[in-house]
Amino acid sequence: MSGWKFVKGAGSDSLAAVQFLTRIPMPYLPYDPDSLSRAVKFFPVVGLVIGSAAALLHQLLTPHLPRPVTALLVIAFLVSITGSLHEDGLADAADGFGGGSSREQILIILKDSRIGSYGGAALMLSLFARVLLLASLPLTQIPQYLIAAHVLCRWTTLPLSYYLASARSQQDLARAGQGARIAKLTTRGTLIVGSIFSLAICTFALRTHAAAAIATTILVTLLSGLYYQRRIGGVTGDCFGATNQLAEIAVYLSGAWLA
Repeated sequence: MSGWKFVKGAGSDSLAAVQFLTRIPMPYLPYDPDSLSRAVKFFPVVGLVIGSAAALLHQLLTPHLPRPVTALLVIAFLVSITGSLHEDGLADAADGFGGGSSREQILIILKDSRIGSYGGAALMLSLFARVLLLASLPLTQIPQYLIAAHVLCRWTTLPLSYYLASARSQQDLARAGQGARIAKLTTRGTLIVGSIFSLAICTFALRTHAAAAIATTILVTLLSGLYYQRRIGGVTGDCFGATNQLAEIAVYLSGAWLA
């Protein structure tokens, strides 16, 4: 019976991860405020699904369209399947950290759903960079980089949520987005297992180029985490999204650099 409960719980947590990170229709899940913190361990797995779907789309389009058009359609697919979740986090983080001079100002701006000049610029640069870098990668390696990038960029949530606490007070946390609720709640076991899985997938996909992709992802995660800690004393959901976007770009950039 305990084994069945474990399997059932893992199934619910994996569905919660897919439901949170994508717009893929999922069976109804009863509301559980703790489900997201348990679902974090499946974030790299969801990244594998998303990256594999993008890689398949790329392979289907490549024989028929110019490379820049194919790259644009692949990025449009990724934005659609994730509901612009991470793009929204990047834009909000850019507005908050770019426009706020104090911790309090930054947190107030991060709560604002409107996009300002910093957020708009960050969003455009992110989309442009991903399309340009994908189109610049060696054609035969693009599927592998799509898979590795989307596993690694979802992995970044694990160390950030393991080491950093929420930047908001307990009173604010009750009204905060779900992304902020995983801060400091990721277990050591989740971090270790998720890291082994992510590194294994990346190594299998990229072979000799895996080291550069992994190193750039770790660097982005470390530097962004230190920056969040210094500016606001922790993380919010937008911080997770921003690091996710930066890590995806960093993986493509490492591939373009080695090409």
